[in-house]
Amino acid sequence: MPVISMFYGIIVHLFFADNRRHKLPHIHVSYQEFEAVLSLPEGDVLEGALPSNKIRLVQAWVDIHRDELMADWKLAVNGQQPYKIEPLR
Repeated sequence: MPVISMFYGIIVHLFFADNRRHKLPHIHVSYQEFEAVLSLPEGDVLEGALPSNKIRLVQAWVDIHRDELMADWKLAVNGQQPYKIEPLR
């Protein structure tokens, strides 16, 4: 599962061809012992949990990089390597 970004201890992953489990575009996010799956392009939590301040950071990052994330999703479901995306600063 490729890492597409890391910021403030948060790691954002995008699975290759992972459209069967959640049936819609999404990212996997981990922070310490927490894991969550967030929808794209909305940033809603589909599964799991993160501390509320970290969820807000990820949702802000999703909002800023919405177009890049959707382009990466299309690459990933077609079995191609997604591009890295700038971290939140």
